[in-house]
Amino acid sequence: MAKIAAFKAFRAKRNTVHLVASRSFVSYSKAGLAHKLNTNPYSFINIINPQYSATKRTKANSPARFKQVQKKFQEFLDRKVFIQDKKDSLYLYKQEFKGNTYIGLIAGASIDDYQNGIIKKHEHTILKRETTFKKYLEITDFNAEPILITYPNNKTIDQVLGKYLSVRPEYEFMSSNSACHEFWIVEDSNDIGVITREFEGFDSLYIADGHHRCASSNLLGQDARRKNPDFTGKEHFNYMLAFYIPESRLNIMEFNRLVEDLNGLSDKEFIEQVEDYFDVKKISSKHFKPRAYNEIGMYLGGSWYALNAKIGTFDENHPVERLDVSILSNNLLDPILGIRDLRTDRRVQFMGGRHGEKELMNVVDKGKMKVAFALHPVTMEQLKTVANNHLYMPPKSTYIEPKLRSGLTLFRISDKLD
Repeated sequence: MAKIAAFKAFRAKRNTVHLVASRSFVSYSKAGLAHKLNTNPYSFINIINPQYSATKRTKANSPARFKQVQKKFQEFLDRKVFIQDKKDSLYLYKQEFKGNTYIGLIAGASIDDYQNGIIKKHEHTILKRETTFKKYLEITDFNAEPILITYPNNKTIDQVLGKYLSVRPEYEFMSSNSACHEFWIVEDSNDIGVITREFEGFDSLYIADGHHRCASSNLLGQDARRKNPDFTGKEHFNYMLAFYIPESRLNIMEFNRLVEDLNGLSDKEFIEQVEDYFDVKKISSKHFKPRAYNEIGMYLGGSWYALNAKIGTFDENHPVERLDVSILSNNLLDPILGIRDLRTDRRVQFMGGRHGEKELMNVVDKGKMKVAFALHPVTMEQLKTVANNHLYMPPKSTYIEPKLRSGLTLFRISDKLD
């Protein structure tokens, strides 16, 4: 029985939202970040980088830095860049990007749903990152990047949201990557009631992106409950900012791999060792994209090869071991190339599926990397099976869209629900 909460968001005015909402901080290059900070005083990025122009700066990820972030957020409130809504609301968000349409709801997600296993995870999290972001949330007192969570397709919810999609949105703007963003406020109590009751009928929701943010919000909520034993459940620390999207709307793409060397092997020696684990077929075409499960593309020396794992080299019944990302790691990257930890080995790089095989080829052809591996995307059913069995996928198994804007809605943690 899932629980979502309407809340009073802090958000930008209609005529400035295109300047305020930004890509995730980590997606900016150094030059791109500098340009944004130097030219746009409204951008949410200014809050995340409060000391950009300062000669003396606090240490990154320190409590002192987080206090500067909170101070900058307050400055934005004082300048009325962000204004808080007067009624608890849900927020309907639509994004159109490169032929795909994403529609979902921004709402509060219950930390109880996370603890009770209704909100299911498929990715291992690192405690140090969890505690750092928990401290960030605690000091800054706001959450601006929603966790991406899927819910089962539901006609009743679609019908309610359809009423809003047919009228003029509160926001409508284009971002620099040519994505179109639209945004509606769902404040009608009857509509909110219908949607929340439908969510109460869901016994499983799945984190698509934002595992560390989810874990950090849960840590914060648990700590706040210990400090406030008489909590009522309406306090915002019982919730985390989330974007709920129907399973059919989620776009799961592959996360391809590139490796800078062959671990001391020649091309011929490398292929011979690969043949111990895979059936290897050289492709005559200049381009290749895996078409099905257990088919991996390998680009080496200007040619594509199709790799199919041999029977007995992996467990076909194990939810994680049968994934192509696991087969590649367990049968090739680890035993042949000596890459044992994808999180820490600097010889391996990752490229999201949005870039395509041409970009993989380009990186290898220019000599920046030695070999590239193109993977077939993980399916939603595979993701759910892993999560349902309380297992974790290897790092960088999925490249998920939509990519959400930071600062579109801000969730203040010290607030309460009506």
